Amino acid sequence: MSVSGLIASPSRCCLRLPDCNQGLVCRQVPSTPIASKPKAKFGKLHLERSRLTVSFRRWKMQKTHLIKCAMDASYGDMASESGGAAMFPRINVRDPYKRLGISREASEDEIQAARNFLISKYGGHKPSVDAIEAAHDKIIMQKFYERKNPKIDIKKKVREVKQSRVVQAVTSRFQTPATKFIVKTSIAFIVLGVLTVLFPTEEGPTLQVAISLIATFYFIHDRLKSKIRTLLYGAGAFIFSWFLGTFLMVSVIPPIPILKGPRSFEVLTSLITYVLLWVSSTYLK
Repeated sequence: MSVSGLIASPSRCCLRLPDCNQGLVCRQVPSTPIASKPKAKFGKLHLERSRLTVSFRRWKMQKTHLIKCAMDASYGDMASESGGAAMFPRINVRDPYKRLGISREASEDEIQAARNFLISKYGGHKPSVDAIEAAHDKIIMQKFYERKNPKIDIKKKVREVKQSRVVQAVTSRFQTPATKFIVKTSIAFIVLGVLTVLFPTEEGPTLQVAISLIATFYFIHDRLKSKIRTLLYGAGAFIFSWFLGTFLMVSVIPPIPILKGPRSFEVLTSLITYVLLWVSSTYLK
């Protein structure tokens, strides 16, 4: 008869147990002790059971070891796919421009070139690739939004104006003198401005304006040491300053309530002329 893996006969039984080398094997043991030697038979049965228990434990340990080795091998294959690749050093940088190593004024071609270069260099490391792609996508979306909603970049406009040929040609005609000379010319024209405001006359600030013209000739000659250039610079600066001051007072600058009187227009025009004459006599090259 057969009972749950145990095949029995009147005299012997077969116990199927796992073996480390052959799998399930049949171990035959006596089913009933022999009457002649009961103690010896029982001892032999106990020894046989001990051997089977040891064999079963060894088989279980070998199976566990094989499973563990298979898991370690699988993990090692996965780690080797990215373990040997270089990691992107700026992977944790939050600013997408700094992460890609480009400026905020970079063109789309420069952005794409930076992305392709970094992908080709760190393509074997998946987190690095994800960080590079995320920065690239964020910059592209920002550029698209700026094109759709344009705004005036004041710094860029100022930089373009400074780099224009006209502005560079004008600024090239000026130079910064010594601090002592700047203080001397500043004091002279400030005194003329105070006298013009405090002592306006019916004829206008004619005397103060004449003194400012003489002071301009003096300062330009003192700095350039050339009579011809002094005459040209001084006369040209005076005419330009007076016409520009008149235009600003008529078209741009509103009336100032502090300066009242019939000659307030001439007073304000003279003050603007003093400022421009001070610039010409101090900084013209």
